[in-house]
Amino acid sequence: MAADVSIKPARIRIFIDFWNFSLSLRRLDDTFKIDWSKVSSILTREAAAVLPNGSGSLFEALHVYGSFDPNKPADAKFKKWFTTWLDRQPGVHISLVERQRKKGFPKCPSCQGEIPHCPTCSADMRGTEEKGVDTRIVTDMISLAWSNGYEAAVIVSSDRDFVPVADFLQTKGIKVVHAAFPPIGSQLSQRCWGNFSVPKVMNEIRLP
Repeated sequence: MAADVSIKPARIRIFIDFWNFSLSLRRLDDTFKIDWSKVSSILTREAAAVLPNGSGSLFEALHVYGSFDPNKPADAKFKKWFTTWLDRQPGVHISLVERQRKKGFPKCPSCQGEIPHCPTCSADMRGTEEKGVDTRIVTDMISLAWSNGYEAAVIVSSDRDFVPVADFLQTKGIKVVHAAFPPIGSQLSQRCWGNFSVPKVMNEIRLP
């Protein structure tokens, strides 16, 4: 009898940078809203199509990483949705961090002098920035791989900062698939085991 040389179906975990994903879709269609109930199945299907024996691949979990500004009323609503609705969806795990106030003030384009306060309302001119999200994604990708939590990862971000973790995991036998917005993020796509285009399937994850 011939030996069974079939490839074991891969367990897939999806790692999404929420704002990178959402804003990339909005750049293509500024009215776009995501149907999060469909994201896991559609992205798993697309990743499976580029994996060996992909038809047998299994969805393991969806990890979503976001940030919010505690000083903005609109972000309070976002935080509530993120932690009370999205986090309760099947297979979804969330990580939410507070955005940090920028240390430097904006500068005048002519004299390069700092502008600490708005000349009209005196508000602080410093904006906020996202800190720690990329680090959390990388940490989870590595720790979950080490605990045998998946065989294939889907990274949903155009940030080339994920190139090192993709390279590292693939030296350990973990396949990393890039859910891309070409041509943005081409460096990450080139270094991953495979990739697919999110814009090609965006209508399938559109909220009616």
